[in-house]
Amino acid sequence: MPYDKNLDKELFAETVEFETTKVKVSVMCYNEGMKKLQLSRENLNPNSGEYSFSKLGRMTKEEVEKVLPIMQKAIEQM
Repeated sequence: MPYDKNLDKELFAETVEFETTKVKVSVMCYNEGMKKLQLSRENLNPNSGEYSFSKLGRMTKEEVEKVLPIMQKAIEQM
């Protein structure tokens, strides 16, 4: 069965903004299945001033310190 965006539900989402990047913590549920935590990053393009999706990859200590409390809130929604 191919992926259907209409079956993907965002149950919780909160974003932390930093100087040149944003990290989003969300709880997703696909087709009424298991709730899952998702972390995603968007980096600021200095030329256009717009954010674009990027791999989360490694996080700085500052990022982790700000994202962890949001992850705890997300866990309560799971």
